[in-house]
Amino acid sequence: MHKSYKFRIYPDKEQRIFFEKNFGAVRFIYNKMLADKIEHYKMTKTMLKNTPAQYKKDNKWLKEVDSYALCNAQMNLDKAFKFFFKNIETGFPKFKNKKSNRRSYTTNNLNNLIKIENGKIRLPKLKSRVRVIDHCKINGHIKSCTIVATPSGKYFISVLTESLSANINNISTDKKIGIDLGLKDFAITSDGQIINNPKYFRSSEKKLAKLQKSFARKQIQSKNREESRVKVAKMYEKIANQQKDFLQKLSSKIINDNQVIVIEDLHVKNMMKNSLLAKVISEASWSNFRRMLEYKGKWYGREIIVAPTYYPSSQLCSICGHKNKDIKKLNVRQWTCPICNTDHNRDINAAKNLLKLANK
Repeated sequence: MHKSYKFRIYPDKEQRIFFEKNFGAVRFIYNKMLADKIEHYKMTKTMLKNTPAQYKKDNKWLKEVDSYALCNAQMNLDKAFKFFFKNIETGFPKFKNKKSNRRSYTTNNLNNLIKIENGKIRLPKLKSRVRVIDHCKINGHIKSCTIVATPSGKYFISVLTESLSANINNISTDKKIGIDLGLKDFAITSDGQIINNPKYFRSSEKKLAKLQKSFARKQIQSKNREESRVKVAKMYEKIANQQKDFLQKLSSKIINDNQVIVIEDLHVKNMMKNSLLAKVISEASWSNFRRMLEYKGKWYGREIIVAPTYYPSSQLCSICGHKNKDIKKLNVRQWTCPICNTDHNRDINAAKNLLKLANK
């Protein structure tokens, strides 16, 4: 089983320069290989099989960086093409932008070179060890590490490990729960619990707009503009961390308390096409919440059931099963079943119908 650990690192000046060289080299190799593949296909109608090694002769500076990082850049490009040919809707591989918000590179742990000891981590091609805040113990064999630089100037390392088990003490439980996700309320459970949507972005929107306005007024390439850019980046980072913290705590509580969890199969990509709801749907982060439930479910041995596509959980009466097509209208929040005369809250009723899938 694979598990990832994320730590904050504090590289010194020399180490930061090394990281920046690797970020640039990975971007260069990816873009160069992609450009050559495109050009070769135009001329021969065949796919070019190129590797990072053939570019080192004309670009000797590539020898100064981590060779594993270049190999992983090639693998990422190959994966991008594989996904494109498998499903054309994923889009053709795109060139990496130098001004991208995410700068990273991945290195492999061959011969157990990567080690964390006494608050420092050893990385390939780097002579000195990097200070790391290892706030938890790593279980399993380290396979690879990804170094990431955020727009706010912070550095993080994600350590991917492999072990036979998640090494987590499972707490047995017989509880089952259905979860209906929403926008006004983030989640409504089959037992009637309503979890409010914190809407961190909305609460910080005015402050963020003020910072962005200040940034736009600064002179281009000035020191003040760079300081203002960092302030905006830190604000975005704070909002993202708040939302992630909320989702992590909520998903952990649900996983700890329940053996079977039933969730909706929401097509977020299609829902985002609605310009009136796109902003609030993006803020809710339903996809991240589902992803957290799924991987934590594997750790703890829980069963995650995803409702069939187009399952009418909101339209069905949870008591008698009558289907009321009028409930398709989102403004209908309360309704009475014409067959059994049961009064329903739209969201709680939907969650109860999802729970029924756990008993099938």
